[in-house]
Amino acid sequence: MLIEHRGASPRIDPSAYVAPTAVVSGDVTIGADARILHGAVVTAEDGTVSIGERVVVMENALVRGRAGHPVSIGDDVMIGPHAHVNGATIADEVFIATGASLFPGSSVETGSEMRINSVLQVNSRIGSGESLPIGWVAVGDPAQMFPPDRHDEIWAIQRGLDFGGTVYGVPKGASMRDIMKQQAEFFAPHRDDRVID
Repeated sequence: MLIEHRGASPRIDPSAYVAPTAVVSGDVTIGADARILHGAVVTAEDGTVSIGERVVVMENALVRGRAGHPVSIGDDVMIGPHAHVNGATIADEVFIATGASLFPGSSVETGSEMRINSVLQVNSRIGSGESLPIGWVAVGDPAQMFPPDRHDEIWAIQRGLDFGGTVYGVPKGASMRDIMKQQAEFFAPHRDDRVID
């Protein structure tokens, strides 16, 4: 399904394929021979999403761009099923496995891999040719990689990366009530979306 959002419509190369059960919404560009498979959601909220050539976004993956954190995906990239790409930059020839998560301001450089259920935190960067192991968390720029049971070490770095400010635009210590009031307002423009196809 193609949707006009905030007055912008997706631009899709004629050689690309978007499954009938996928959603592509807003200021999205999809390159030649790209494939957006069933249940995937590619949404440009108030920012852009640019998907390169021969990119495959697999079933039920989410790709979301925002004004402060547009999404840029290079050529020859695999985004696995149930992956979460939010406001991230992904270079060419990158493999993002099933269930991997990339948060706003993060980047993955050329030829890297994020394995199953791995996490790249806000404002963090994985260098060229690196591999983030299954279930591990990468945090910092350049990223340090930790197994998930090393929470205290992860948090020691993550605490300074301003997750709330980066993802939600709120000051440290904001309550869930304040965050959700802001989020409800942020997503309200979807009420005016128009289905194109």
